[in-house]
Amino acid sequence: MSVHKNVKRVTTHTLQAMKEAGDKISMLTSYDYSLAKIVDDAGIDIILVGDSASNVMAGHETTLPITLDQMIYHGASVVRAANRCLVVVDLPFGSYQGNSRAALDSSIRVMKETGAHAIKLEGGAEVKESIIRILTAGIPVMGHLGLTPQSIYKFGTYSVRAKEDEEAAKLIEDAKLLEEIGCFALVLEKIPAKLAKKVAEAITIPVIGIGAGHEVDGQVLVLHDMLGITSEFSPRFLRRYANLYDVIKGSVEQYIDDVRRVDFPNDSEQY
Repeated sequence: MSVHKNVKRVTTHTLQAMKEAGDKISMLTSYDYSLAKIVDDAGIDIILVGDSASNVMAGHETTLPITLDQMIYHGASVVRAANRCLVVVDLPFGSYQGNSRAALDSSIRVMKETGAHAIKLEGGAEVKESIIRILTAGIPVMGHLGLTPQSIYKFGTYSVRAKEDEEAAKLIEDAKLLEEIGCFALVLEKIPAKLAKKVAEAITIPVIGIGAGHEVDGQVLVLHDMLGITSEFSPRFLRRYANLYDVIKGSVEQYIDDVRRVDFPNDSEQY
């Protein structure tokens, strides 16, 4: 029997059961109460309060500028809407790298001030100490390998990662390390599908892909991209399930026209 059907509240344990049962895991980003409520009501397994809020909510070119305080604001807004799904909050750039004490402090703030269920951070062996320290406080950690957007200036490009043997071998090694130290799940971003399949088979924790093929344990997309609210971002892995940019723009244009023609409000829309 499918694990999904009997779940009233998704936990890290639920996700592990889904992997073991072969049930695919669905994950989307959300950053505010209203949209998170719709996503949760639809039956999503995980909401990621992603640092992609830096791009889609604040208009920055990269994820780097968003602050811990801003992530906590978005996280708390989403948690208030979530009744079924697991809520994971990204630790933003500068809140955990190179300092395990700062990583723990950041994670504690996220958990206490948002009510979220887990945090996510980017990197493998280089953030091992931070992850171990966070886990000692009983905070669940989701890993993230492949294209790690917080390192964009190191990579210099958003192109596919781990195409070369050396980088692919390190990615598999890092995935095994993240499982070994206690991460409950792993996001793989923009890597070859064959490599993602190899990783998902090599570790026992759930592997969630974005631009990593279909032979992983689940998928994640940025909500505003898949709904077609944003229009300038069109990678190969993105499927647009709606075109809300045109729907919303058309509605606003109609409203402007109605106001100018004194058609709104009409007699039944006033007191």
